[in-house]
Amino acid sequence: MASVTSGGTANQPPPLAGHDLFEANRPLAEALEREGAGWARERCSAFGRLLTREPLEWGRLANEHPPVLRTHDRFGERIDEVEFHPAWHELMRLSLAEGLHALSWTEPPVSRPGVGGSAADASSPREGAHVARAALFMLMSQVEAGHGCPVSMTHAAVPALRASAPHLAGEWEPLLTSSEYDVGLRPAAEKRGVLCGMAMTERQGGSDVRANTTAARPIGGGDEYELGAYEVRGQKWFCSAPMCDAFLVLAQAPGGLSCFLVPRVLADGSRNGFRIDRLKDKLGDRSNASGEIELTGAWGRLVGEEGRGVRAIVEMVVHTRLDCVLGSTGLMRRAVAEATHHAAHRSAFGRLLSEQPLMQNVLADLCVDSEAATLLALRLARAYDEDDTAFRRLATTVAKYWVCKATPPLVAEALECIGGNGYVEESVLPRLYRESPLNSLWEGAGNIQALDVLRALAREPESAEALLAEIDLADDPRLPTDRLRRELATADEASARRVVELLALCLQGSLLVRHASAAVADAFLGTRLGGDGGRAYGTLPRGVDCAEIVERHRPVV
Repeated sequence: MASVTSGGTANQPPPLAGHDLFEANRPLAEALEREGAGWARERCSAFGRLLTREPLEWGRLANEHPPVLRTHDRFGERIDEVEFHPAWHELMRLSLAEGLHALSWTEPPVSRPGVGGSAADASSPREGAHVARAALFMLMSQVEAGHGCPVSMTHAAVPALRASAPHLAGEWEPLLTSSEYDVGLRPAAEKRGVLCGMAMTERQGGSDVRANTTAARPIGGGDEYELGAYEVRGQKWFCSAPMCDAFLVLAQAPGGLSCFLVPRVLADGSRNGFRIDRLKDKLGDRSNASGEIELTGAWGRLVGEEGRGVRAIVEMVVHTRLDCVLGSTGLMRRAVAEATHHAAHRSAFGRLLSEQPLMQNVLADLCVDSEAATLLALRLARAYDEDDTAFRRLATTVAKYWVCKATPPLVAEALECIGGNGYVEESVLPRLYRESPLNSLWEGAGNIQALDVLRALAREPESAEALLAEIDLADDPRLPTDRLRRELATADEASARRVVELLALCLQGSLLVRHASAAVADAFLGTRLGGDGGRAYGTLPRGVDCAEIVERHRPVV
């Protein structure tokens, strides 16, 4: 007979709730301090405690009751509104109140006695603000990932407007960074806070946005024309979060592909020419709305210059790619927490699963990838704090490719650790599994990221040097840096994925050597880079202290 566990004779683990999501994640807590945001530790811990109460239920409800499109009101008038379950609104309200959409831009710096500062200094965010926001975003991603889409885009719209349209940033940034979640379509001037989405891709082009046919023509005259007013017409196949208050839209202007800020509601209270044709029926991300839209003479304002639309919107894309890394890392962590918690309380064949060598091997293997992703995610966030453009240019794309690509198999293995119960919706693993491929697709699928790395290597060689310099900080002969340099020198389209994978593994390996336990670093280097592992989880070699690794990652309730 199996031993009696804390689940009683039913041999079931206790619910994984009521603990501190942040403090239970030792790699994350350590990285927060190391990467410059130790001042946010109590804030992260308080948020981590809060999230394991009502928000867990909100996440379930928001996904079981997905959004519904209301195209017309009862009088037959076009309204194009998306109706959400109340749980969605609670999640959004919580995330905005905590600053997940704005902390990077709004956290005030700490004044230092005896040190003068200009007005510009006073308005700059606090050192480590990106890292603190990254940790909070990763915590929330463990609870519910779908609502992170509008949160992420709203966050990323700020640097895009700052870089290409300062006059628009001056108008919109106070609302984009507001901590108030103000539901409903009204003129922006009448709202306490707004959300921003994006609409880039079309049916015929997908990621090839230069094939877009949506057209924009300048309208009006005098002051209105000077402010860049345009009429936009066309269709977008994927519009992320179409319930938002405004969107960055790519369209063909007379001078070429350009970027426009298109509000949902005009200043006089009338609806803009923005129609939602239907919502996508997606594999995962069920709580969030993604739509097909038609712009029927929508009024918009030029962001940047005509013909430079990709450059104008790329800053938004860069920051949302960072959030893809953060979100996937959060999904990894939730899956590992569920699996290690289950194994610590479930008995089979007379012993706890966590005491059985084969299960220990599987769990430890999962933990290694979760920790590697966590260290990479927060190191990347620090590059945004430091405005280290050379490092972040290549590292963001590499991390986006690899961490997002590694998430689905990890979640699938964690589900298997729980067995048949893991395949049941109540276990939350099916939802995590459906969510897991999304970040690899959003903001450019794997091939797009790999091709972007090739472009960076050719046009911005300093980005490769910055990444190699970071890897070399480990000074460990087990890191194949000579091979990496050879691969970079001969990289072409056919080998692009191979090169990106090796870059990612070397960067993660370097971070683990410097900052993780010897057990985790040795397991990673030996298997991911040393050829001493298999193609499935649970193939760590003899000599790895699996029990130590698992204990480091297991949440304690």
